[in-house]
Amino acid sequence: MAKMLIIFALCLLPALLTADTITNSPFQLKGRVYCDTCRCGFETSVTKYLAGAKVKVECRDRDSLNLRYTMEAVTDATGTYHMEINSDHGDQKCETTIVSSPDSECAEPNIGRNRATVILTRNNGMNQNVRYANAMGFMKTTPLAGCTELIKSYFAEDI
Repeated sequence: MAKMLIIFALCLLPALLTADTITNSPFQLKGRVYCDTCRCGFETSVTKYLAGAKVKVECRDRDSLNLRYTMEAVTDATGTYHMEINSDHGDQKCETTIVSSPDSECAEPNIGRNRATVILTRNNGMNQNVRYANAMGFMKTTPLAGCTELIKSYFAEDI
């Protein structure tokens, strides 16, 4: 009987600790939204980070793609958004996407950089609660002057 209690306690204790971690330690999701001022498809030294851009995270079932979780946020003065997510989404595919830009001159989503996959589970070996999403961006309607030279400097051949 004593052996059964010990085995039961050893099996139950990890489950209780995991449940406590899940409820008391929400995920902190962070990311940035930028304006591609040169329309080159990536961040450069003249990239502008957008304050007031709207983003959302959605988690869907992997098989049926049914929406299971959604949350929206707005970027701060540095173009950074913060979301606190209280639940584990280990069996779901979660993505952040840009919703809207506060700058009408920079409101075209940069296809390929308009969404980012995020991992919102503890069953993957990551022991920290902070999760970072790749930067997402919009493209400026008209590139800044000097962008051609800037882009050439990124692709200059070494001699």
